[in-house]
Amino acid sequence: MRNFTSILLLLLTSSISVVGQQKLTLEEIWGGAFRTKGMDELNAMKNTNQYTVLNFDRNSKTTQIDLFDYATLNKVATLIDSKDFAALTSIDSYTFDQSEKKILIATNTESIFRRSFTANYFVYDIASKKLSKFTDKAIQEPTFSSDGNKIAYAFENNLYVFDLLLNKEMQITSDGKKNSIINGITDWVYEEEFAFVRAFDWNADGTKIAFIRFDETDVPEFSMDMYNQGLYPTQAVFKYPKAGEKNADVSLHIYDVVSAKTQKIDLSTYSDFYIARLKWTNDKNVLSAQVINRHQDNLDVLFVDGNTGTKKLILNEKDKAYVDVTDNLTFLKDNSFIWTSEKDGFNHIYYYDKTGKLKNQVTKGNWDVTAYYGFDEKNKIVYYQSVENGSINRDVYSISIDGKAKKRLSLKTGTNNATFSPNFQYFINTYSSATSAPYYSLNDSKTTQEIKKIQSNEAVEEKLAKYNVASKEFSTITTEKGHVLNTWMIKPKDFDPNKKYPVFMFQYSGPGSQQVANTWNGTNDYWFMMLAQKGYIVACVDGRGTGFKGAEFKKCTQKELGKYEVEDQIDAAKVFGKYTFVDKSKIGIFGWSFGGFMAANCIFQGADVFKSAIAVAPVTSWRYYDSIYTERYMQTPQENASGYDNNSPISHVNKLKGNFLLIHGTADDNVHVQNTMKMVEALVQANKQFDWAIYPDKNHGIYGGKTRLQLYTKMTNFILEKL
Repeated sequence: MRNFTSILLLLLTSSISVVGQQKLTLEEIWGGAFRTKGMDELNAMKNTNQYTVLNFDRNSKTTQIDLFDYATLNKVATLIDSKDFAALTSIDSYTFDQSEKKILIATNTESIFRRSFTANYFVYDIASKKLSKFTDKAIQEPTFSSDGNKIAYAFENNLYVFDLLLNKEMQITSDGKKNSIINGITDWVYEEEFAFVRAFDWNADGTKIAFIRFDETDVPEFSMDMYNQGLYPTQAVFKYPKAGEKNADVSLHIYDVVSAKTQKIDLSTYSDFYIARLKWTNDKNVLSAQVINRHQDNLDVLFVDGNTGTKKLILNEKDKAYVDVTDNLTFLKDNSFIWTSEKDGFNHIYYYDKTGKLKNQVTKGNWDVTAYYGFDEKNKIVYYQSVENGSINRDVYSISIDGKAKKRLSLKTGTNNATFSPNFQYFINTYSSATSAPYYSLNDSKTTQEIKKIQSNEAVEEKLAKYNVASKEFSTITTEKGHVLNTWMIKPKDFDPNKKYPVFMFQYSGPGSQQVANTWNGTNDYWFMMLAQKGYIVACVDGRGTGFKGAEFKKCTQKELGKYEVEDQIDAAKVFGKYTFVDKSKIGIFGWSFGGFMAANCIFQGADVFKSAIAVAPVTSWRYYDSIYTERYMQTPQENASGYDNNSPISHVNKLKGNFLLIHGTADDNVHVQNTMKMVEALVQANKQFDWAIYPDKNHGIYGGKTRLQLYTKMTNFILEKL
């Protein structure tokens, strides 16, 4: 018996030892081994205290829209199951009409750019369980009228309305043409930088449609070779205004559904401007439009009369750097409205009457509001998310419209996000932290108490625990210039403070961004843990220009993108290099997109600090990037040539001493491969040796098939060999 016990103990010890030594692999990371469960397409109903979720059955390959009760979390019904309709191959996304008796269902979705797509659409009547197809065309952005009897949509740059009662299609515009005229759908640069696609909106009674028309005839074209599988490459050609170049001419129009007439709104007092948002107010005859100048430092909120077309200035927002465009404008029943602004130095919530007179600043403090959830008109309470509990955390709060009775509703420190019930009695809280996988719970808005768990991911946490990896350690560092910066580190699990370790730094650093956040792992984080298992310390620093620490910290980089951000990464590396457990001769840096721009600049300008760098899909000169993003922070190259050129990594290639890996996809419609080709030529002419990899027909994300696995294998090997 004693011998058996000894053998058993030995086997258990060996087993635990093996588990403790289990190593992360790229195949697992990119094979989805640590994928978490969530609530897909979570949609809070407007008329009942219920919510819907899109569920996918992996066994039957079918999708269902399930209806749940907020109070009990019990499933009330399956509204529709794709298996019951042969024509419905899948349910990709869905939207309800205002009465929530009909559903617009998208299937066969085909992506265009980052947010835009075409799809085949069906209308589903919940009561009769009838599924009908109103057009055979693959269309964009179909939207119900308020009575649910009409659908407006875009097809091939023109707008249409389909009358479900008359079974009749009406064409609103006819001048739409590829690379010339777009009606009701944003152009490439609006979609990417103002973050919206649908540039049309129904009024409150479904009698009018406001839309933006884009004339991009004179906008310069960009072309990309597509290699595909054919004998000859093809070309993708689209309009892309680079910094300082011609933008699309935009105009605002209102279509009267009854008279079938369109009127153009007079915006002749503006020149070289953007219509960054349009939205009907609760008054069926009052349209709001946000017009911002090309420098994006002067924004007007206009109220437009839907009958006469006359406009009135309701609100003006100015900033010495730029004004952020958001979707937070919310009209209350009397057309008073909620607005968010950084005008006091931090992003806060403001309450205005319908004439644009400020009634109250609702939130105040040296912290940023990060999301506006809604307003309970019955109880006069505003719900929002903020970083009051530290800039790396997110919490959910309620506050009276008069700025009193503020209450923290989320219970755990980390990242909390809320989806509220229509009456604001309950909210579904999504919580995660660097050590806790996403956890979904039903919470009471008044007591703040958790009522019931909905979904958790203990299985992922337990699986990761078997790999015995260290968690992120959050802290701040102070650079030699006195800047206090948020940071995290992942150390080897068997970290020995008496040893010296190489450091691999990761960052993005773009304006208003954040990488040092107390939230659950992204795919990159597992890669960083894998590198830590191989003996590296991985670190991340959010330098000046990043977000959620106030406007001054975020906007100090104005007209000098890259200058202070690069300074901070170099100075942070110097701080790390002074740690007794860091080998200061082995510090590397990695970034993608803006982070790639940074990594290249750091290895060049910080040649005595960084040994190696990886730049993926980098901007190499802001002259090559789009107008809206670039000019928001830099103005035009004609006005600010030194800001563009002094901070371009191309201007510093002759300083390269270390190991440099440059990566790009040839079908990157966002940061064009032109950026990499220009820098390659500069490096060649400077007689600098470097490594590079080009991915044919891959976009800014560089994925598809085995692409990500091969890419991260290449980067891992580079780090192991060169750092």
